[in-house]
Parts: sequence; C-alpha cells; structure tokens
Amino acid sequence: MTDCDSIDLKHHFLIAMPGLEDETFAGSVIYMCEHGPRGAMGLIINKPADISMRLLFDKVDLRLRREDLVENLVGQGGPIQTERGFVLHDPLRMDKPEQDGGSIYASTLIVPGGLEMTTSRDVLEALSSGAGPRRVLVTLGYSSWGEGQLESELSENTWLTVPASVDVIFDVPMAERYERALDLLGLKSWMLSPDAGHA
Repeated sequence: MTDCDSIDLKHHFLIAMPGLEDETFAGSVIYMCEHGPRGAMGLIINKPADISMRLLFDKVDLRLRREDLVENLVGQGGPIQTERGFVLHDPLRMDKPEQDGGSIYASTLIVPGGLEMTTSRDVLEALSSGAGPRRVLVTLGYSSWGEGQLESELSENTWLTVPASVDVIFDVPMAERYERALDLLGLKSWMLSPDAGHA
C-alpha cells in the first residue's frame, strides 16, 4: 500500500508537472470533483475551448442574459464526452438553506467542502434567465481516471496536488491559472524540472 492509496483529492487541484507531455493534459490544472477507490473525475480549468459562452448558449437555443458571463470562454474540461457541457459553480445550497443540503438543479455532483458540478440543462436555463449561480465555469468534456490510475500517476510525480482555491477558478483569467495554482504551493513554473519523476 502506497501513501497515495489513502488520499482523497476531492476539492483539490491537480497541477501538471512539466514532464507531462500528453497534449490534453500538458500545462493543465484540474479541479477534482470525485476521487475514490473506483477512480477519479475532474475538470481542466485553464484551457479555453474556441467558443464563448454567448455562442454556446446560441447553440443550445438559449439567450444568455448574464452580461457578466457572455464574453467568458468555455473551457476544455477533458477528453471525455467533449460534446457535453459541465457547469462548475458556487454551491447554491449555502444561499438556499431550504434546499436541505441538496442542489436545486438536477444531475448535480456536490463536492464535499467545495463546489457543485451540474450537467443538466436547467442550470443553463437559469443562467439564460439572468439568474443561476453567481460564479460559473462551463467546460466541454471532462477528465477521468480508472481504479488506481491516478494514484499510479501521482507516484510517478506526474502531478502536484494542492487544496483548490475557488478564487483561482472564477476570478483569475484562464491563461494565469497555472501559475496561480502553483502560487498556492509557493512555487513558480521555472522552479519545476521537466525531468522530475523520470530520472
């Protein structure tokens, strides 16, 4: 049993080490939504897709009435189900105690101690009407690991991990999120060796 077997990375960032050459994951920061014995799931938060929120809403026949969001870029969440939208957002239950600790949206994964991730159209409809969660990141696709796969990658020093900062996700421009995530560890990218884990 390795040290990695007992860790729970929900509501953490995975930060790609420079030696990670996979085109999808190189230079990425991933917000971890799920991590357990059967595998892990997360959303890349720092790679833009070539589509704005306004255009995405047009494609699903909704008009986005949130001026704070219309010019935001949609993210590339990962290589799986890239035609499907995943909405990472502030927990609404904090503002709506009458929800008894659950989300007001269907198909929502509540990340313990963290955010909510919704895949149902109702959250888009709420945003379209000018309501919805205060802060959102919409991605196309997600990232996942099978049983033991992420633990193996961690043991090979493929990723750095740090408790997630919601401010990095929502308040920092996408292009700056890698460096800001490293800041949480007191690191800069120039300090990291591309050969780490491959000696």
